[in-house]
Amino acid sequence: MQRIARVIVDHNDSQKMALLDQYNSLLSLLKPNLTQRSFSILAIPRLIDDNQYLGWYTELQGQPTSLSDVNDELVKKQVTETLQTRINDIELSVKSMRLDSEQQTLVSSWLPRIKSLGNQIYLVNGEPVIINSFEEPILPKPTPVPPVVAPKSFWRWWYLLLLALLLLGLLGVLGYFFCPFNKDKKPDVIPALIIIPPVLVNKPPAPVVEPPTKEPEPVVQQPVPEPVAKNCIRKEDVAHNNDASKMVIIFDNSASMTLTLMESKSAIDQYLKTNLNSMSESQANAYEAKMTRLPNRLSSSKKVALSTIDKIQQNIDIALVTLTSCPVAQTTSFYNYTNRSKLKNKINKLNPLEYNSATPLYSGIQQASKLLNGVNRDDYILIISDGDDNCTKSNICTLASNIAAKQPRLKINIVDIAGQHKIDCVAQSTGGKVYIAQNPTEIVNQMNHAVSDMNISKPICE
Repeated sequence: MQRIARVIVDHNDSQKMALLDQYNSLLSLLKPNLTQRSFSILAIPRLIDDNQYLGWYTELQGQPTSLSDVNDELVKKQVTETLQTRINDIELSVKSMRLDSEQQTLVSSWLPRIKSLGNQIYLVNGEPVIINSFEEPILPKPTPVPPVVAPKSFWRWWYLLLLALLLLGLLGVLGYFFCPFNKDKKPDVIPALIIIPPVLVNKPPAPVVEPPTKEPEPVVQQPVPEPVAKNCIRKEDVAHNNDASKMVIIFDNSASMTLTLMESKSAIDQYLKTNLNSMSESQANAYEAKMTRLPNRLSSSKKVALSTIDKIQQNIDIALVTLTSCPVAQTTSFYNYTNRSKLKNKINKLNPLEYNSATPLYSGIQQASKLLNGVNRDDYILIISDGDDNCTKSNICTLASNIAAKQPRLKINIVDIAGQHKIDCVAQSTGGKVYIAQNPTEIVNQMNHAVSDMNISKPICE
């Protein structure tokens, strides 16, 4: 597989990052159902260079050339025809696929984007490859069809002739009754006399009787209900938040977080048990690329964490604890509301180490609890992880019980990406909850539930 192009990634553009995840889901859905030739027109995106760039790859071999650099109009015409043929093949294949409503919506929304004129086209050994722009699709304007003018019917003249005859007949009837030669004839009918009954002559008008006036009913003053307190925080509380709750996010940054969300649990378990050294280098690389393709646990968790931070109320200071390698977790200071962009930037740059990557979860919970009060005020820890500690043999359930005894108002919620239930005791001991999320949609929903359960997402009072 070779790289065709490389573009800078703007992780703050949440819409494009969401489209990137959708596009990877589309590729995973289409690949098993398309021929290799039809699928080859779709370039494969990968985040590279510390996630700062998006690389576009293809399985085709040859020197890539941008279609915009080709001057031969005949070649451009042939490429356009080839693209149209391949896209038609994709549309025919989609019609034969058994799709649920969510998959049908995904495919229907992306077919116009594949056809968009705003995409960049590359040629690899004469074969076209589409690099998606992730912009609004620009479709060619349909050729206007001239209106069809119906030929004048022969019978239309007969209708006009009949209408003219009817008009002539009507004029003849009117002429007979109103002809001036009939004016000397005396009328055969004697006009009747109009007799006015005497009771109607000079009768005085009846007096106008006004209805009796109704006394106005007394106005009863309704009691004014007392204003209900809004579920919001005052601006004064944001400015003076010395006693406000605080929060620590524990983020798993281990190598297992790079596993894809597009494979089943059994396929992931099989991959983890497989000895890649027993395969050829090309087979191992292809297998690894398949099982770590986007959207993976890390990319989806980071995206949702960034949006979650925006929903946390402004008087809550947030610290970050990352689980990257043994023996201890890495801790930051607290970020107030005005500095949350720095916190989001730090999460955005998280990337597991290629070697010595592990999950020091015991250390992470221990350090996070020391940053919080949990005695005189409600404090919170949100854990985003796909497993348990693999750096120490210390019992993490015992640690959680000790924290609950010393800090009874410290609550720990867990978003379990792998659904292994290995650290449920941490949430149960501290009065928190465990939320299982094994696909991009579940991660969004469960992260929202985890924060909503903490009751720290109130807006500013208007």
